[in-house]
Amino acid sequence: MIVVEDIHKSFGAVRAVRGVSFTAPDGKITGLLGPNGAGKSTTLRILYTVLRPDGGSARIDGIDVVEDSLSARQRIGALPHGAGLYPHLTARENVAYYGRLCGLSGADLDDRVSHIIDLLEIDDFADRRSKGFSHGQRTKVALARALVHDPQNVILDEPSTGLDVMATRSLRELILKLKQAGHCVLFSSHVMQEVAALCDDIVIIANGKVAIDDSADGIRERTGCADLEDAFVAAIGRVEPD
Repeated sequence: MIVVEDIHKSFGAVRAVRGVSFTAPDGKITGLLGPNGAGKSTTLRILYTVLRPDGGSARIDGIDVVEDSLSARQRIGALPHGAGLYPHLTARENVAYYGRLCGLSGADLDDRVSHIIDLLEIDDFADRRSKGFSHGQRTKVALARALVHDPQNVILDEPSTGLDVMATRSLRELILKLKQAGHCVLFSSHVMQEVAALCDDIVIIANGKVAIDDSADGIRERTGCADLEDAFVAAIGRVEPD
């Protein structure tokens, strides 16, 4: 479970996150939506310990991301915006390297790497160097790397960006499998169809604040809009910048 309480983050005069709070429970898919510059990626970076908040707190399975960042990381599988693979390592080596960083070794590591390669269907290029991979191939390897240690909490920053139809479909099926296995899944997306199809709860952020936090049906009801995209526009219009 991921719990965010009143987090703030500024970059100089820019107040990127201004008191964001929400809970992403186990066994559910929570979507984080907002226009560009709303504070989504900053919030996710705080959760996977790349950034420290200026105020407030965030906990992963009860572990504070600032006070015990290493333990928090061990409970997270993160797919940031941008794959960041080592170009001279093969896909398999990239995944195995991250597995070792997460404490896996020997037969356990080999089994997890083989399992995740099969699960994400990257066998065809698993032993090729990642330099020259397509965007979709890089995303799949980065996702395999994030899941190799079987984390309870999965954080995905716009995971379907640049994927073709079949890869997107496979990704959605994987996200649903993670939910069914009791994992906490938190992801950001700009694709309303994807959000409506997958998310149990949706947190909409605008101008660094939570505009609305509810199910898709609840958001439609509260905004009086039958279409989720119209409801999104109505919700962000309620949050005024400072």
